[in-house]
Amino acid sequence: MHALATRLFPIARSITGNGLRETLRIIGENIPLTIHELPSGSKAFDWTVPQEWNIRDAYILDDNGQRIVDFRANNLHVVGYSVPVDATLTLAELQEHLHSIESQPTAIPYVTSYYEPRWGFCLSHAQRQGLRDGLYRVVIDSELKDGSLTYGELIIPGASNEEVFLSTYVCHPSMANNELSGPVVVTWLAKWIASEPRRYTYRLVFAPETIGPLVYLAQHLDELRTNVVAGFNVTCIGDERAYSYLPSRYGSTLADRVALNVLGSSHPDFVRYTFLDRGSDERQYCSPGVDLPMVSLMRSRYHAYPEYHTSLDDLTVVTPAGLEGGYSLMRDCLELLEINRTYRASFVGEPNLGRRGLYPTLGTAESFKQGRAMLDLLAYADGTNDLITISDIVGVPACELDAIARTFMAHGLLAEVAAPPQHASG
Repeated sequence: MHALATRLFPIARSITGNGLRETLRIIGENIPLTIHELPSGSKAFDWTVPQEWNIRDAYILDDNGQRIVDFRANNLHVVGYSVPVDATLTLAELQEHLHSIESQPTAIPYVTSYYEPRWGFCLSHAQRQGLRDGLYRVVIDSELKDGSLTYGELIIPGASNEEVFLSTYVCHPSMANNELSGPVVVTWLAKWIASEPRRYTYRLVFAPETIGPLVYLAQHLDELRTNVVAGFNVTCIGDERAYSYLPSRYGSTLADRVALNVLGSSHPDFVRYTFLDRGSDERQYCSPGVDLPMVSLMRSRYHAYPEYHTSLDDLTVVTPAGLEGGYSLMRDCLELLEINRTYRASFVGEPNLGRRGLYPTLGTAESFKQGRAMLDLLAYADGTNDLITISDIVGVPACELDAIARTFMAHGLLAEVAAPPQHASG
């Protein structure tokens, strides 16, 4: 995963254009993405697909003709979607088009202007303070014209038409956690999902943030609302800090319950946010009239870590170990969805597990713990509780309860309820 992130890192991505296409093409070398193009000017609810933007070069020359700000050295140096410019300016005139962060003097900020024609450069505050009075030539060799917006899609059929939806974005240049951790983790999840038959159908979308989900929803809203039982917005999931959870609008969906169960049992130090802290594509997927069962799972949440939206969010922030942890968290959630069932006891009164060879016959602390998990599962297997609910009640990981339930099924002690009811988490 880290090698793929390293390969994708220098590409000049935006919400449209060749950098976005190249990113999806490389991801498509790993998984069989279907690439879609939607023309500029297309409507997506209250939004319009903008003109396509491509950039070839950009720089600032000092009065000695030296490149002091160079897009080729770091593509964050240019405000995203900058219109073309070739002009000579005084320092005072240039300052009106410069962006830096005083509190982070070594960082190059990430700045965009997708829907209003502007141009500008980004640089470290330390470099900005060192600029001398004089004349500066500014060149942005870019192009805005009618083209298209590009996104990638992969649907992996399962035994059921019910879907699990994974969405991640592919539009930020040269930022590792905020941008590339999501796509590379979802790419590896796709490999794992496709490795064996699954209960659910999986829908994976790689799209530019905000406008991409709006476009996708406008094209697929009815089938998404009909088929999706749980969804995950995957972003900022590659560093080694604590995990973060941002719920759906009301925090009561199956996706919320899965995320909280996995985090609570495996990563109890996770940071729990509210929907009021939203700022990524969960805004679109959980908006009124859409209201998909979508949560965001992250390590350091966007806006909440110091390197966010700057050149400091590099491939030292995202590590192989961090990506492995993010991948494992998401895989645990998907595995829980796959095994989650609702059971009803096939007996009256507490069954004699000992005569079936199921209950420990030696009275040790460990055997008591094992036996208690068995009895607790049976106590709540009344046809109304799924494994997630029982796990939350009895404090035993759902994967352990699943193994017990399978054994009980083999002995005729439990029967699966075909259509499990949904339980709100609050």
